[in-house]
Amino acid sequence: MTHDEHDSRSQLAVLQARLVAWLVNDAYPLWARRGIDPHGGFIEALGPDGVGLPLARRARVHPRQVYAFAQAQAFGWAGDVTGIVRRGMEYFTAHYCRNDGMFRALAAADGTPLDDRALLYDQAFALLGLAAAAAALDAHSEFEARAVALRGLIERRLSTADGSLRSEETAAAVRESNPHMHLLEACLAWAEIGADAGWTAWVRRLVELALERFIRKDSGALGESYTATWAATPGLAGRIIEPGHHFEWAWLLLRCESLHSAPLRAAALRLLAIGDRYGVRHGVAINALLDDFTVADANARFWPQTERLKAALLAATLTREPHYWSMAHAAAASFFPYLETSVPGLWFDVLQPDGQVIAGPAPASTFYHMVGAIAALQTALS
Repeated sequence: MTHDEHDSRSQLAVLQARLVAWLVNDAYPLWARRGIDPHGGFIEALGPDGVGLPLARRARVHPRQVYAFAQAQAFGWAGDVTGIVRRGMEYFTAHYCRNDGMFRALAAADGTPLDDRALLYDQAFALLGLAAAAAALDAHSEFEARAVALRGLIERRLSTADGSLRSEETAAAVRESNPHMHLLEACLAWAEIGADAGWTAWVRRLVELALERFIRKDSGALGESYTATWAATPGLAGRIIEPGHHFEWAWLLLRCESLHSAPLRAAALRLLAIGDRYGVRHGVAINALLDDFTVADANARFWPQTERLKAALLAATLTREPHYWSMAHAAAASFFPYLETSVPGLWFDVLQPDGQVIAGPAPASTFYHMVGAIAALQTALS
């Protein structure tokens, strides 16, 4: 281990201890007490006072929170993890699963359906939640059977002739990289714990799509939105590239190296380099660039910081290059302004270019990003 690597790891260990203490002492207790309704459903957001808001709840929030709480015991939290995970999955299934087995996009706080569309994004998180529940509840065969059935529905309802998946059931739906990315994340989770060979096959299929379709051949950047003929979607949507998604895809591709025959590291590290070189301003990863790498949205949500940390940590672990350990330390250090809330266990969602936070609710959906990043930090330093 080089001197620089040793220093970066030592500094990261200090930040890791602070973040784990925040999770165990503040975040998990608060969100278990205030972020779950009496029926086991997860609340969309907590206000700045730590009180749950009566907002409609996106489908994705429930499996994300199942994932976040499923990791809690590994950090040392002594709360009712199995009860929270079990009730959360039961609530999600009861209020979001349509008669055909796909999951609807939105329901009111009382569970009344509000948006019956089956979005690819939400199906991907349903698969991830099922994997997290399988591990937390030690019920692998039960949850894998449900996950394989859902994967079959996704294939039948959303697949296209070229192997990609529509973002929703309408025939003219665009092809978006983001839901494919989360589907890859879910399939990887199942490939690690499941018995069905289809998970690895889907991992390879989704990696191929990333390499051949979503990552642009000229710049190496990752496009967000494409038409059915793989042209960039007209207008601004087709020009946007998100640093946070560059970090997420880099992390996923690096994880896929052992499951895919093609070399993935160069493409992954190029995505990481693009995100870090063009997408980090004033020490934080900003929301969006245009495809010429100029700034489209200079605000910085919390979640891209977590994905920068995960990608940098895995790159550091695999390459042993000191540059990535330094990047990981910078990413971890960037968390703390978002955590300086008046109620411990909350977070600010957005940091402005002048370094000021935007006061507002803490979205529950961010917790999954934070838990995943702190777990990655634990793994890298173990």
